[in-house]
Amino acid sequence: MKATIYHNPRCSKSRQALALLADKQIETEVHEYLKSPLNSSELTELIKLLGVNAHDLLRTKEAEYKEAGLSKDSSESEIIAALCNTPKLMERPIVVTEKGARIGRPTEAIEEIL
Repeated sequence: MKATIYHNPRCSKSRQALALLADKQIETEVHEYLKSPLNSSELTELIKLLGVNAHDLLRTKEAEYKEAGLSKDSSESEIIAALCNTPKLMERPIVVTEKGARIGRPTEAIEEIL
């Protein structure tokens, strides 16, 4: 099995998810999304894989959320544009395998797709 993790090395939950994948000896591609932000088509695909609405992908407690003028009523295109411009707004970690995708909060949620 292979996995891709959308990772922020400064985030403890993201580090825990990466450690879980290593413990299970799963070959992992690490995508540091703050260094290499996702484009709009990648974000659209990720939202589809997760089976969530775009707003669920946002870190709503970040100051940038309010600064971007986002709310529960924001459209998917507005949210994707904000995520492209401010990748810090993306919830993390996100793990994708052949069995699906999960936001790793809590970390145990990832085990459903391993």
